[in-house]
Amino acid sequence: MAALAQYCLIGTLIFIAVALVMDLVVVASQNRVHKVAAAPKAAEEPELELVGATAAKATSAETVSASTKATSTSTKAVPAAAEAAAGTAKAAPTATKAASHGAALSVGSLASGFTVVAWLLITVYLIARWAQAGHFPLINMNGYASGLVWVILASALIAFWRFRVRLISVVALSVAAIMTIYATTVEFAADPLVPALQNSVLLTLHVGFAIVGSGGACVAFAGAVLYLLQPYIPRLRTPRATFDEISYKGAVVTFPLWTIMVLFGALWANTAWGTYWSWDPKETAALVTWLIYAAFLHARVVGGWRGTRSAWLQVLAFIAVLFTLFGNYFFGGLHSYA
Repeated sequence: MAALAQYCLIGTLIFIAVALVMDLVVVASQNRVHKVAAAPKAAEEPELELVGATAAKATSAETVSASTKATSTSTKAVPAAAEAAAGTAKAAPTATKAASHGAALSVGSLASGFTVVAWLLITVYLIARWAQAGHFPLINMNGYASGLVWVILASALIAFWRFRVRLISVVALSVAAIMTIYATTVEFAADPLVPALQNSVLLTLHVGFAIVGSGGACVAFAGAVLYLLQPYIPRLRTPRATFDEISYKGAVVTFPLWTIMVLFGALWANTAWGTYWSWDPKETAALVTWLIYAAFLHARVVGGWRGTRSAWLQVLAFIAVLFTLFGNYFFGGLHSYA
């Protein structure tokens, strides 16, 4: 069972990497198609000028002498030939664009398929670890990171299905790849649970909501980062307002989930340590994260914040999420075993 789990985790990393590369190929291909489609417009103008000049010469020839009718007739045929050539020139880029779009769609479908395969593999990994340990597998950093990868992949698929923005998948899969690499470096412990972790219901709810909320935070972070980078990405056709909307909706999903996570955490803390709140570093970081998301939503709804200020606040919120997850490595505390 342990070997199966390890193979599934490595396979997850491989398929995430392949899907990420394919997503990048699709984004580059879309930009290239946009560039090719814009090029003929500039090329058409000289052709139109040539046609106009030829027509003007034909009109002048007609007024000079009636004896040059044959020449005038020949001259009139030139614009028609030029128009036919222009039509042929237009048809070629259109065919090229259609072919490139079809290729990008095919690669994009493969990227989505590989993302689904990676999600299935990490699902099998978590089930195998659950069977191996005999309890909920997300109680240490290996399991937590793996669970976060599971949620990020699912969130990336849902976000792409909803918004059809391939770059969201690029950012989300990058974070998922980093978390998967981290999970491979942390040994999974199948030891019996310490007394503080033996309340399976509250612990499962607390950790589960934390992971799902973190997945929503990753999507919100992706939208914010792309909003900030959009002016610096050449020929990116997605409007900045779309990234702003994705970031906002990610925060709308994250905030209530993080709220429930904090509440279940307080209930679990009372059962495990005899107090609802002890200002443990991880507890404090979770509270700060909750306050940042609350401030973001308040500024957005009441203060009308949009754009750059809103995006940077989302980036800060995601940094707080990561600090909540990994801060116990630096500051210890009651969550040091997690």
